[in-house]
Amino acid sequence: MTFIQSLHNYVYPKLLFKLFTWGTRILLAIGFIPSGMKKVLGQRFTNLGTDTAVGFFFEALYQTGWYWNFLGVMQVLAAILLLIPRTAFLGALLYLPIIINILFIVSSMGFRGTPYIAGLMLLANLYLLFWDLDKTKRILNAIF
Repeated sequence: MTFIQSLHNYVYPKLLFKLFTWGTRILLAIGFIPSGMKKVLGQRFTNLGTDTAVGFFFEALYQTGWYWNFLGVMQVLAAILLLIPRTAFLGALLYLPIIINILFIVSSMGFRGTPYIAGLMLLANLYLLFWDLDKTKRILNAIF
């Protein structure tokens, strides 16, 4: 038995970690719903002008139209799936590429503080994938 499997077997039945898992799901959902809804509703994400790199980037994304809405729909969908016990694993899977993309964007564009928040969100998402280790292993075994 691997270390990760042993750790999972130790953590999984404990009430404290069950509550922590639910708290993590809720916090991650809260992190995506407001920003996702702005995109779904076709609103700009920031008021920064296009004279700044960040403002220019978000304005370019906003100008794509339906792609901007699609990004928002995927964020809201991932958040909602995280909150439904039966679909929480699917929500964590959908959340992963989105949060990785956000982390790369905020890191490469020089956001202050935001890379730390996005990094913690990624870490929390990885925890949720660890929580559903058996399902995660099945997905990884199917890929590799």
